[in-house]
Amino acid sequence: MTDQTYRWIIVAAGGVIGCVAIGCMFSLPVFIIPIAEETGWTRTGISAAMTIAFLAMAAGSMVWGMLSDRFGPRAVVLAGAVILSASLWGLSMVTSLAAYQAIYGVLIGGAMAAFFAPTMATVTGWFDTHRSLAVSLVSAGMGMAPVTMSPFAAWLIAQHDWRTSYQIMAVVAAVILVPLALLLRRPPALANPAAAASLDVSGQPGMSTRGALLSAPFIVLALTNFFCCATHSGPIFHTVSYAVACGIPAMTAVTIYSVEGLAGMAGRLGFGVLADRFGAKLLLVAGLLVQAFGALGYFFAQDLAAFYSVAALFGFVYAGTMPLYAVLARENFPLRMMGTIIGGTSMAGSLGMAIGPVFGGWIFDRTGDYGWLYIASFGMGIGAFLIAMLFRPFPAQGQLRPAAG
Repeated sequence: MTDQTYRWIIVAAGGVIGCVAIGCMFSLPVFIIPIAEETGWTRTGISAAMTIAFLAMAAGSMVWGMLSDRFGPRAVVLAGAVILSASLWGLSMVTSLAAYQAIYGVLIGGAMAAFFAPTMATVTGWFDTHRSLAVSLVSAGMGMAPVTMSPFAAWLIAQHDWRTSYQIMAVVAAVILVPLALLLRRPPALANPAAAASLDVSGQPGMSTRGALLSAPFIVLALTNFFCCATHSGPIFHTVSYAVACGIPAMTAVTIYSVEGLAGMAGRLGFGVLADRFGAKLLLVAGLLVQAFGALGYFFAQDLAAFYSVAALFGFVYAGTMPLYAVLARENFPLRMMGTIIGGTSMAGSLGMAIGPVFGGWIFDRTGDYGWLYIASFGMGIGAFLIAMLFRPFPAQGQLRPAAG
């Protein structure tokens, strides 16, 4: 099989891996109510597990990324798959909120960091043309999580108690993730250091890792990702509960999440195609502005039709912007450090994602409503838009630029 063919297998494997892994982690909103009803734990306490998970992702993102640069994506993703599956099973046996937060937050969150940066870095290295589309396809696979894993988790909860549901999800994760991890390979260029240097689109093949992490383009990308993720983390995590509070039945409310996921798939693909033609920065800036107003739209939603409309817009733009960070990283930094760079921006994004779950739970526990969550998300979205406007690529451009396509 030629590299030109196998690179699409890498894309497919990365998309399915992301779908299953992210779906397992983001199933927590479906579990909140049954866990709270059985155990008496507060929503804030349960939601805090997600916040801890994002903090663990932040702590692990650059570490896993650096390990991927050194040992390759296969070993890193395989390790993440084993830890994730074992942790899901462990959740079924907890008897205290602290234990739940530790396993879900530290172990699952840490394992999740082993998936995103290594797979994205690998895909960017396999493609010189259609790079934005390839990265967006992997991201689209991740975006399938609300359409597949969330309804699956809701179905499990309807058929079983939450502990049994976690055990089933653990088995499903292991059966799917472990074989797919074995399909991942380093980009061919990295087998030849001289060839890899010639592919450095940054025009700075001698750049050190420390210099890259202290550079203005990296800092702006990281800050933008932080505020971008802080914008959508609360709405993603709490909208199902918000819809239930507005009188929408729980099983129907989950479909709002699915609409958001379907729109996100279209957004990832659409933004990927347009970014190959018009440039990743332009699409990122425009998407961040629309995302801010999409988050605010939830504040005014009360019935199912309104929730569907806002979810479609919000899902389309927030999902469409996310792959563009990896594209901009590949256009500005050497291939040999992609895991570290994407891991660094992912670390910032994970810190942003950590804000929404606990903040939304705190707001609800004190006000009985989620309104101020969406107003705050709008403000952070405008901040992301303004910071993204400051992004400037390195002055010297390399031999290859992403081809239109």
